Amino acid sequence: MRKTVYKWFWAWEFDKEEKWLNEMAAKGLTLSSMHFNKYIFEETEPGEYQVRIELLDNAPTHAESESYIRFVEETGAEQVASWINWVYFRKKTADGPFELFSDNTSRIKMLNRVISLLTTLGVLCLIAGGYNLFLYFLWGHAVSLVGLLPLAVSVLLGLGMRRLQKKKKLLQKEEQVFDA
Repeated sequence: MRKTVYKWFWAWEFDKEEKWLNEMAAKGLTLSSMHFNKYIFEETEPGEYQVRIELLDNAPTHAESESYIRFVEETGAEQVASWINWVYFRKKTADGPFELFSDNTSRIKMLNRVISLLTTLGVLCLIAGGYNLFLYFLWGHAVSLVGLLPLAVSVLLGLGMRRLQKKKKLLQKEEQVFDA
């Protein structure tokens, strides 16, 4: 049996998304594919699989990404979905623990990739919203809610980046404690 669920997660909520996917797997619904906010689950034994998410530097079809995905699959995991540069893996729980990040350094690198993505999107939204305001002040064009939407999105992205920066600082402090 397949089940489709539509659910929204912001890019900075990837850990919340991963937790939800693992809660679904614990109930016997394991991710089999996804696209944007559409998750398709297949019925499995409750707790049979663990799910992990990662944002790659490049598209999953890029040579470096393909090499990394093969490496992860050699551990017994399988790639079940990808969306833009996000990749979704699952692995049988019986095969042992499933972690994509072995230390804080690799976790920090992942956070940096997400922060970089949010920064790029935020700048684009600021430019679009700023352009709309520029037109309003220069030529008196009406500013609609749609015209201001990019500015609102840039604020949300900024808040998301702030959350990730806090996580990153905590990981860096932990890393310093272990290095000392």
